[in-house]
Formats: sequence, structure tokens, C-alpha cells
Amino acid sequence: MKRKVLVCGLDSAPAEIVFEHKKLLPNLSKLIDGGLYGELRSCDPPITIPAWMVMMTGKDPGKLGLYGFRHRKGYSYNEMWIATYQSIREKTVWDYIGEGGGQSCVISVPPTYPPKPLKGNLISCFITPDGEKEYTYPSQLKEEIESLFSTYIFDVEFRREDKEILLEEIYRMTKKRFEIMKYLISQKPWDFFMFVEIGVDRIQHGFWKYMDPKHHLYQPGNPYESVILDYYRYLDREIGELIDLAGQDTVILVVSDHGAKRMKGAFCINEWLIDQGFLKVKNKPNKPTSLEKVEIDWSETKAWAWGGYYARVFLNVEGREPQGIIPAFNYEKVREELIHRLLAIKGPKGEQWATKVIIPQKHFEVLNGEYPDLMVYFDDLFWRSAGTLGYENPYLFENDTGPDDAVHAQEGIYILYDPLYPRKEKKKADILDIAPTILSLLGISLPPEMKGKSLVDFS
Repeated sequence: MKRKVLVCGLDSAPAEIVFEHKKLLPNLSKLIDGGLYGELRSCDPPITIPAWMVMMTGKDPGKLGLYGFRHRKGYSYNEMWIATYQSIREKTVWDYIGEGGGQSCVISVPPTYPPKPLKGNLISCFITPDGEKEYTYPSQLKEEIESLFSTYIFDVEFRREDKEILLEEIYRMTKKRFEIMKYLISQKPWDFFMFVEIGVDRIQHGFWKYMDPKHHLYQPGNPYESVILDYYRYLDREIGELIDLAGQDTVILVVSDHGAKRMKGAFCINEWLIDQGFLKVKNKPNKPTSLEKVEIDWSETKAWAWGGYYARVFLNVEGREPQGIIPAFNYEKVREELIHRLLAIKGPKGEQWATKVIIPQKHFEVLNGEYPDLMVYFDDLFWRSAGTLGYENPYLFENDTGPDDAVHAQEGIYILYDPLYPRKEKKKADILDIAPTILSLLGISLPPEMKGKSLVDFS
């Protein structure tokens, strides 16, 4: 091992906060002023799962076969599977580090539940069902942590109306995580130490409309106006203490898996598909209802979609889906027609949208797993996709599955600070560059199949 590396993962942290408010963040500011930093382009889709594993394997979602948290089971209409650590078949940076004789501490990196063996210590992430499950490697680490710090907190329910409780729970979770990490970083052997703080994502989804004057629900002078920046200030202090414990020669890497921005609204993709004649339901609901609870007439349905921060659109293909009606020879024609109509969608006031439609077969060099026929980013992701039915028109100005103020942005951030080689340089990077960078810093030869490029050069 050449060096030690500490990776501070801030889930969904955007440049608009970290870089533009760096005067409020003295520890991160020091790293920025003495390091390499800039926007970090996320993967497609820019979603927590798969983005963190794209970052940690150097493989894109097509290679990983992960396109979100949930996936269709084969070509079933209603069966699905949920991504877990067992879904990750590619080696992570800590696997390579272990093979090279190094040790790692991995804390809350999605998805690391259920835990797998590694050379070092691991605490699983926000998808862990509860503290009753095995959530550490080695297994006895759980008992050690709980005897010293009581119960570990994996996540909070962020889509809730009671903001006081949400804020209290986010701080409780984050404080607990840093208490445990300070113990691990000082008491356990490691060459590579990495954590992901999901609280950043949760506080942004829960409080963005209170902070951003451009948000359509913003109210000046509201009591939560400074909540997000106050949390970043708190995080900055905690990160500073962790850096001090890591040692003076440790290379620090701060990263986010994607960015965040205000949510303009939710576009009801299945309502639109009905209007366009692609989707036929037998009894259209008159109140918000999930698609799974609606009876679909598959004999007259060409397409349906899943909601989320982006839309996954599936075609009903003859010989592929159980009741498919699109002849295989007509697949591309139907898909092109659908793309044409999707790109023509305008906003509720007739405004132009910067919608992006991705064809997975053309976008990814390798395409594994259960991928959708189309991936759709409505208006550059400012409008999320609502999969539910039961509305008078397809435009919602609130989220359809509970309070949510923010959406994902394609650009996250990175800051690379090496105390032995200080510099100040700003340049854009790609999420695939992070794994090669970590391995280069630790003196490990880069696997030829990694797609990104190291941000450091020791030649």
C-alpha cells in the first residue's frame, strides 16, 4: 500500500451547496483550496442504487445490471426483485485492496446489505431492514458496536409531514454514525476508510422548498430556511474531526453519487400513456392508485411505465411479455414513435422541456439484467415521473408518494485533497474515475476492464 485513503460520501450533495457555500464549511473549504475538485458526472440513471456501486466498481449500470432499487423479474408484469449487495457481482475497490494485502473499513455504502466478507470491517447501508438482522462483517462487530453505542441507525422516513421529527431523526442518525466511525477509524486497522452519509439526501428531499427561492412552494421567512445549510455546517465539523483522526498523510476524497435540485413537479407517465393510446386500463381509478392495483387490458396495451426520479418505460412485445401485442418486427417502429411523442411533451404552461430519452441497447456497451425499453428524464430531471393513476391531468405539483421537495441532478461533486501534494485545480470528472483513482493512490494496478481514468498520475 502506498498511502491511506479516506472517502467521505455525501449522498446527493450538489456543487450549488458545497462549492457555492464553501465559506460556511471551513474543513471542506480547506480541501477545495488545496486540492483537485469539480463536478462529478453521475451514471445513467443518476440514482443512489446503482450510482455508489458504479463508483466503487468502475463499471456502469449496464455492466452491473442495475437500473434502480427495484427491477422487473424477467418479463413479468407484476413480479419484481430488489437490489441488494448480493446483486453486485463485480469486484469493488475494497475487494482489490484486500487482494493487494490492504484492509478496509466500509460504512453504509449502498447497497452493502446483506454484508459480504472483506479484509477489514463493514457496516451495511440504508436498505438494511432493521438492527435485528446481521448488518456487519465480521458478525461480531455488531455486538461490539451495540455494546459501545447501542442501536445503529440505518435510515429515516423522509417523506413525512412532521418536519420537526424528521429533522431530529436525521441528526440522531448522523451523530450516531460519526460516533461509531470515529471509534472505527482510530481503533481498527485500515488502508481504505469509506462512509456514505444518507442524511444529506434525506434532508434535501425533506427541506429543499424551504431553502430555495426558485422552488414553486418556497415561502420567504419560513422557520426552516437555513435547515439544509445548518446541516452541512454540522457535517463539515464532523468531517473535520474524522480527518484529524485519519492522520496527516491520509488522502481525502469527498464525493457524491449525484446532485440535487428543486422539484418542479411530477409527470404522470401512465396517465399520459393512456391519453396517447399506448396503455389501456379496464377501470380507471378516480383517486391516486398505484399501477399494480389497476386492472390493465394487456390485449390493447403497447406500453406502461414505472415512476421514480426518472421513468422506466416497458413495451408489451409479442413472444416476450406474457400477453405481448407488439410484433417483434415492429418493436423499433413503436419505440421510435413513443420516443418522438415523449420528446414533444411540454410543461403545464406550454413551456419547452429539456427531456432526455435513453435507449439502453444503444447507450450501454454491455447490457445485463432487467433493463427497461426506454429511460426518460423529464425536463432534465426537474420533473420526476409519477407512476400512479387517478388524476385529472398528468401534471402534479407535489410528489405522488409523499412529501418530496427535491429531485436528482446529473452532476454530483468530488474533492481530492492530498496533503503531500497540495494543489488548487478545478475540472470535471466522471463517476467511473473514482475507483481507478482510489486504486492508484493505494499503489494497486488498475484492472483493464475499469472504464474510468485515475485523477492522479504517479508516472
